[in-house]
Amino acid sequence: MRLFGHPIHPMLIVLPLGLFIGAIVIDTIYLFTGGNNLPSVSYFNISLGILGGLLAAIFGFTDWLAIPSNTRAKQIGAWHGIGNVVVVGMFAISWLFRRANVDFVPSQLALIFSYGAILLGVLTAWLGGELVFRLNVGVDSGANFDAPSSLSDKPASPISKPPLSKQPAKR
Repeated sequence: MRLFGHPIHPMLIVLPLGLFIGAIVIDTIYLFTGGNNLPSVSYFNISLGILGGLLAAIFGFTDWLAIPSNTRAKQIGAWHGIGNVVVVGMFAISWLFRRANVDFVPSQLALIFSYGAILLGVLTAWLGGELVFRLNVGVDSGANFDAPSSLSDKPASPISKPPLSKQPAKR
């Protein structure tokens, strides 16, 4: 699915990514400083990150459905999607553990789930990069360095060329 010529999924992933990373940074600062308000900020970062992650997953799933079956891209896309749903689930578990505590102070188990989720998120982010930069998923087939704006009605290329990553190397 596209909006103004660009896939929606990559536009949405920045929200949960930033919120989850922010929660990890805030939790780490809290562990060193004991700042009273920090757990609440982290708790609400995770809350919004879960919502944003689920929204991004919907658009990622629709993009995945468009990938041809029995391809490496379909398999990598499945691992990317499933892994990210697990990441969101792990943050949801961390959120539940925090919810019962006064001022949302994270328990050791809540922190384990958050830090584990962010580590898994590094792997799923790499898989997403593999989809785009190695397998050309979501890249306009005529993409080139001088393509017109996606906001114009013009195609990226008047004649279809292989994507930049598929063009033969100059010797």
